[in-house]
Amino acid sequence: MFYWLMKYVVIGPVLKAIFRPWIVGRRNVPASGAAILASNHLSFADSIFLPLLVDRPVAFLAKSDYFTGRGITGWATRMFMKATGQLPIDRSGGKASEASLNTGLQVLGRGELLGIYPEGTRSPDGRLYRGRTGIARMALEAKVPVVPVVMVDTDTMMPIGRRMPRIVRVGVVIGEPLDFSRYAGMENDRYILRSVVDEIMVALQRLGQQRYDDVYASTVKDRLPSSAKG
Repeated sequence: MFYWLMKYVVIGPVLKAIFRPWIVGRRNVPASGAAILASNHLSFADSIFLPLLVDRPVAFLAKSDYFTGRGITGWATRMFMKATGQLPIDRSGGKASEASLNTGLQVLGRGELLGIYPEGTRSPDGRLYRGRTGIARMALEAKVPVVPVVMVDTDTMMPIGRRMPRIVRVGVVIGEPLDFSRYAGMENDRYILRSVVDEIMVALQRLGQQRYDDVYASTVKDRLPSSAKG
């Protein structure tokens, strides 16, 4: 109820009036049943506008830091993350990564939509980077389609480090679902997982025409000064 109230009564109408977001390919999102929405990641705003423009609720796996802030700002951030359907996860790796995987599988097991950024973090420069294999494991274990999604101009609206958004019209392009049922039972084969996630990244690159760089975005970020990492 809280999610729907925020989307259709409180937050959603205001954002649509100000930013006039557009969407192409809305019908490519399954009307029912579980699916993964695999999106490029340009801005914090991606997790706001994608759920806003898709008819069904979308759950995102978000950094747990967003849910633990103190004071009024921390409370507001926590309420906003919950309102947009985001779930706290620990990104420190190891057992935390396994817990994140299980959280995603629980969402899919309930027949819901799960939003994932295969790059694992925001692009530091607008390029599309190498995907992480966690999305492939989820898709194969849950036996669900993967729908490629491209966010457009959200980095112009709210680039890394900016606190207040620019008034820019942003968009969402949704491609046709990808079927990986041919790999059923192979979710523990790392070569298959890499093949699956590479196919997802190719679909994203073709859909959005971003320049692709076959390294992890986190590696690129590690080379940048702290102010540019976001």
